[in-house]
Amino acid sequence: MAGSVNKVILIGNLGADPEIRSLNSGDRVANLRVATSETWRDRTSGERKEKTEWHRVVIFNDNLVKVAENYLRKGSKVYIEGALQTRKWADQSGQEKFSTEVVLQKFRGELTMLDGRGDAEREEGGGYAGGFSSGPRTPSSGPREDFTAELDDEIPF
Repeated sequence: MAGSVNKVILIGNLGADPEIRSLNSGDRVANLRVATSETWRDRTSGERKEKTEWHRVVIFNDNLVKVAENYLRKGSKVYIEGALQTRKWADQSGQEKFSTEVVLQKFRGELTMLDGRGDAEREEGGGYAGGFSSGPRTPSSGPREDFTAELDDEIPF
């Protein structure tokens, strides 16, 4: 196989409000903790079981940071698309540690709110509030022209 793919897609709930920080460069970063859950029925006992995984998500895209800051709260349901990155850091005692995170870079990644704006407090959710992507955008504003008047009904073929 030629090449490789590093892509992560998560649909889950925020475990805490987003943490917004500023880097020395002045760029802002959002840190999210997202929980994904899996449920199944145990074959032997018949009881329902659940397993929750926690994911660290780091957002470097300024527009997505603004969305996270203004609209996301603990319990918000989100769709996140990013890439896995592992970074090395030292704790207070100088011991090297490693953290693997889902990263949304400045021009790559996607964040979609699956709850309405401010609906995180209600458990109803499920409504689509809008997606925010750092990918290429298509112009959605501006006048739209109606070309139907110029079309000729007589097609020569």
